[in-house]
Amino acid sequence: MTKRVLKIIGSVLLVIFVTVFCYFFVGKAKPVENIKLGVTFSKIATEGFNLDWQKTYLEILDDLQVKKIRLIAYWPEIEPEEGIFEWTDLDWQINQAEKRNVEIILAIGQRLPRWPECHIPEWARHKSMDWRNQKLLEYIEKTVNRYKDREVIHYWQIENEPFLDSFGECPKVDKEFLDKEIAFVKSIDSSREIILTESGEFSTWIGAARRSKILGTSLYRIVWSKYLKMHAKYPIPAIFYQRKTALIKKIFDVEKIFIIELQAEPWGPKPTQELSSEEQSKSMDLEKFRDIISYAKRAGFSEAYLWGAEWWYWLGTVHNDNSMWDEAKKLFGSDL
Repeated sequence: MTKRVLKIIGSVLLVIFVTVFCYFFVGKAKPVENIKLGVTFSKIATEGFNLDWQKTYLEILDDLQVKKIRLIAYWPEIEPEEGIFEWTDLDWQINQAEKRNVEIILAIGQRLPRWPECHIPEWARHKSMDWRNQKLLEYIEKTVNRYKDREVIHYWQIENEPFLDSFGECPKVDKEFLDKEIAFVKSIDSSREIILTESGEFSTWIGAARRSKILGTSLYRIVWSKYLKMHAKYPIPAIFYQRKTALIKKIFDVEKIFIIELQAEPWGPKPTQELSSEEQSKSMDLEKFRDIISYAKRAGFSEAYLWGAEWWYWLGTVHNDNSMWDEAKKLFGSDL
């Protein structure tokens, strides 16, 4: 009797596995005809390349003609000392985008784009979690109140991939506090939708889908594995993202799913600026750039924010290689 039960259970599990596998990995995706592109701009990433961050930003806006941009309100830059707020740099970024009618996603919180993922002021780093969370809410309140009347800001993004505990130097996500952040921002500004972001490869998207109507996913093709000590290409077909998007929208009250971080920059064992040209090309070059744009369209995404504009500019200004910049320049300003 026990063997029979085990066989039945095994058969059921096999059927479930095959069904799930076929749903996500078998079939031909229906590509979108047009995809609208934006970029993420990070002041700290630009400074990491030893570039003039203001000049780089203006080149992205004026030469690339970007019309959608994600900006980042890094807590350590906004509040470098406890209770002392510094808005000059972020004000300037927002003002420049506003002059050019560029739509802004403004990311706020402590877990925000770029390594080490969690950006916490030194004065708050070694305090208790409860104390730090209260100070985090104060910074969020100041930031949202300062910019909530700016029509150029279309969305607030709260935290960045908060459920991805395996990446970054961050504490494990406190879901209860994340819910508090979301409710807090909504209480200050109910006129904008909130974006939550997820990993495209290592997440079910359920955490974000339960909390927001707008979901931004990352999408990477070639990554560096610190465990394998080598680059690896995800064996994920485009249909995977299309079916995943359809399923999440069917189950949850999600209105929009788009790519918030589309790989267009190398990923290696060291910071990009310390990698040789050969090492960089293993995960990103002109051919791979074109391929991932095509892949995003095949996956059915109609909107994507490219990751790596600072690197493209660095290649051109420091290494006299304008191939990535020129290719990106062709993409912006028109629907692909």
